[in-house]
Amino acid sequence: MNNTGALWGGRFTEAVNEVFAEFNRSFEFDRRLFSADIQGSIAHVNALNSAGILTREEADLIIGRLRELLAEGTTKAFFSDSAAEDVHSFIESKLVEKLGDLGKKVHTGRSRNDQVATAFRLWLREEIDQLIISIRQLRKALTEAASRHINAVLPGYTHLQRAQPVLWAHWCLAYFEMLQRDADRLSEVRRRVNVLPLGSAALAGSGLPIDREGVAAELGFEKVSGNSLDAVSDRDFAIEFAGACSLIMLHLSRLAEDLILYCSAEFGFVRLGDSVSTGSSLMPQKKNPDALELIRGKAGRVFGRQLGLLATMKGLPLAYNKDMQEDKEAVFDCLDTTRRCTEVARIVLDNLELDEQRALDAATHGYLNATDLADYLVRKGMPFRTAHDAVGRLVLLGLETNRELGELDPAEMQAIVPEIGEDVFAALDLENSLAAKDVIGGTARQRVLAALKEAKELLESEGK
Repeated sequence: MNNTGALWGGRFTEAVNEVFAEFNRSFEFDRRLFSADIQGSIAHVNALNSAGILTREEADLIIGRLRELLAEGTTKAFFSDSAAEDVHSFIESKLVEKLGDLGKKVHTGRSRNDQVATAFRLWLREEIDQLIISIRQLRKALTEAASRHINAVLPGYTHLQRAQPVLWAHWCLAYFEMLQRDADRLSEVRRRVNVLPLGSAALAGSGLPIDREGVAAELGFEKVSGNSLDAVSDRDFAIEFAGACSLIMLHLSRLAEDLILYCSAEFGFVRLGDSVSTGSSLMPQKKNPDALELIRGKAGRVFGRQLGLLATMKGLPLAYNKDMQEDKEAVFDCLDTTRRCTEVARIVLDNLELDEQRALDAATHGYLNATDLADYLVRKGMPFRTAHDAVGRLVLLGLETNRELGELDPAEMQAIVPEIGEDVFAALDLENSLAAKDVIGGTARQRVLAALKEAKELLESEGK
């Protein structure tokens, strides 16, 4: 194409320094955009034909070769011996190799700036769709885990201290809600990804009469970008996607942390399957939750990628700058890490069992029904703060005598709180404690069963 072998060498008289050439290359990672770039190029060629710049015969020859390349690019070997600067110059060189001067016409009316941005958005749009599917599968695994132990109760915690009993299914659905928001957030990001920059050229807009709306329709973009300077320099969508991945990883990390605690000997609520655990090279008895620890650890990796993108973009003047080449590896890594962790979390949920008795024992020891006793006194007309203080004194009695509230003698309780009657033990009963939380979003059995049913129906509707 010129004496440097690149797309830009006409005004250069010296060869590019080899070290710099390698430093400048992005082909090793941006070749992931191969299919997306060909899609964008086909639409661009059609637009050149509509504008009268290419004949239909020329356009068909170029498009035919592009489709051949798409078929040839299904193996890694196809890319292995190339010294191309990036995937875009690689594709163009393949066109010129086969079509000669006709292949050189493919870049008419566009710049790598709008070409790259278009391919990146096309690629990311499809990957977001696949990540949403992975999240749906994880949400489904949570509903299945809830259904396997539909009657199970475990302690809920605040400050990592036993607080109040909740249903296991209620715990599962808490993470379902988080992941539902994550899927919704990705859909919102996708809408902002789905904007066509092609036709913006390098920064000022194409100098040829390209029908940008026609290109957008052909490629499935919802709209075209409104400002050429912004279009080629915008990486908000990449940062926003990294942010969405960060929140997914935050939720997966919290899920992992809960399960790491629950499968420890100190808690003992959960048993992880051998297929998602590892052993110790020294201690024969060990069974380690490495899958969960890796999820927790990789969250920081994704957070760092988002911060790196923000730092890269924060001081860039309009329009395009080479710094922006750093966007690809950051987004690729966010996607790969988040998708793998989502898949592994699903596999973990499919391979764990809840020790229902151990969880129940923990939920019925440690004064988790203290708030129910305070509510009992409130229903008898006592101000809540007074009831709170009174129950605190009863808890202190229990601690001093090593008894639960339900094991205290009624007379002892009445000596401290005269308002207590014989009906107090019904209020302290576990099932009554759960049933009392009969509000939308509460852990009453009927509420949780209804929420689980709704979650399953939502998953079914999404899968259609």
